[in-house]
Parts: sequence; structure tokens; C-alpha cells
Amino acid sequence: MTDFISRFRRHLRLLKGVSPNTLEAYMHDVGKLITWCSDEGRDITTLSLNDLETFSASLHDLGIAPSSHARILCGIRAFYHFLTLDGYIDQDPSELLESPVQNKYLPEVLSTTEVDMLEQAIDLTKWEGHRNRAIIETLFSCGLRVSELVTLTLSNIYEEEGFIRIMGKGAKERLVPISQRALKELHLWYADRRQMKIKPGEEDYVFLNRRGAHLTRTMILIMVKQYAIQAGIKKTISPHTLRHSFATALLEGGASLRAIQAMLGHESIGTTEIYTHIDMTTLRTEIEQHHPRNIKNICTTEK
Repeated sequence: MTDFISRFRRHLRLLKGVSPNTLEAYMHDVGKLITWCSDEGRDITTLSLNDLETFSASLHDLGIAPSSHARILCGIRAFYHFLTLDGYIDQDPSELLESPVQNKYLPEVLSTTEVDMLEQAIDLTKWEGHRNRAIIETLFSCGLRVSELVTLTLSNIYEEEGFIRIMGKGAKERLVPISQRALKELHLWYADRRQMKIKPGEEDYVFLNRRGAHLTRTMILIMVKQYAIQAGIKKTISPHTLRHSFATALLEGGASLRAIQAMLGHESIGTTEIYTHIDMTTLRTEIEQHHPRNIKNICTTEK
């Protein structure tokens, strides 16, 4: 089993090129199956589809959320695909393993006005002020994942062309346009950045902490939440909210789903299609508030 796990880890890292976070998630998922097999006295290489369905049912009984449940099964499928590919087993028992039905979740989004409120809440007299404003503007203008933001490098910003190069999930590169507003905020941060003592090996990272090292995802999360509170924004937001807001703003502005898919780095157009639901929700609100035949106006007239 130790040999299987070591080879699977190497397979994901070298052949699939998955991100460190995805790698650890898959290892954690397979660990759950290993624990279940140990408790049940079963060999992981001889499990049938029925056995995997029983394991899946046990996840449900534990009260694991459908989204987390589905992610765990995704890791299990990747593991059995590897076992089949490398000849450890003859047939993949996970091929017909179904994931739980998930309710469609519409992510929270911010309007451009609310993004401006976030930026206005930043105290520019503090050393990190211009850095944090550049972070928020870059997230909103480019639709980056927070993991992509913290690993963004100076050498991957092409100012004359107006693009940044991003290394996304699965080690897949993409080019994303960057706005003049974001570039302006970056230049204000660069002026402060040049005064810092940067740690060896960290010189190319765009965003640095006080000690001259690149930022972590947790630091960005805490920062965004704090500014939301200071700005009086009642929505529950995270750095990913700015990515959703980027996509929604593009869709409302008339961009095609294919263009949004390319800029977000989604492998499947199905992932991008959630933004059509957000747009329809926005349209419904507009109709209810402004159309002369909407329900609210009818009720007011009757009264």
C-alpha cells in the first residue's frame, strides 16, 4: 500500500502536473478509502463497484456535504484510474461510481461600486496600503485564483502588450488581459516594494510581506475579509468573490462564455456556465424593480 501511494503521488505530480493543493486533497481522499478498507478488513485492489458504493454511502452517513463528497469520489476515481493504467488491477471499479446530486450554488458577487468601497477602505498611509489596493484591483481586473495571485511574478507581466501570464491548475498556462487601472496600482506598489529588503529567491514575486517573502493564501483571505468589514459590506466574501465578480461583470458587459472560460482557465465550459445563472438572477431583480408589470408594482397599485 505504501508503494501504491508513493507511485500515485508521483503520477499526479509528474504526469498529471496537478497543483500542490490538489495533490494533497487527492492523497487525503484516498486516505479515507484506505481507512475504510482497514476498518472493513478489505483489500483496496480487490474492491468492486458495489464496495465503492458502500464506501460512498458511509460518507453520506457521516454528514459530509455533497460538494465535499463529490470531491472525495473524484480523488478515488483518479486513484483507480492510476491503478488500472499501471497494471495493478485489470478493471477500474470506479468507472460507473456516481457522485451525489449537488444543489446549484450561486456564489456571492460584488458590484464595481462595492469593489471600489473595498479599495477605499484601505489606509494608504500604511506601508502595505498600495500593495493591498493592487492586490484587490488585480484580483478583480484579471479574475485570478488566489493561488495564482500569490505566485504571480514580475517576469510574467507584459505591460506593453497588456497581458499577464498565469500558471493555472494542472500546470496549464494562459494569458489574461490586465487593465490600465491594475497596472497603475501595481506601479504605486512597486515604489514601496523597491525600498524593501527582499529574501533571496523571492525577488521575482510581485506581492511580498514585511519580511520580503511572497504572501500566502491565508494572508489574502484575512485581508479581504477585514476590508469588507471596514467598508460596511454585509456579504460573506473571500478573494474568490473577486474572481466571481470579474466573470459576472464580463458576462453582463456582453462577453461570450467561451471568452470568460479562457480568461478564468476553466477546463470545461460547464464550470463557466454557472455565471449565466447569476446573470439571470440579476435580470430577474431588474425586472421586478423596474418593469411596469412586475408583481411589486401590481401589489402597490392594488393597495
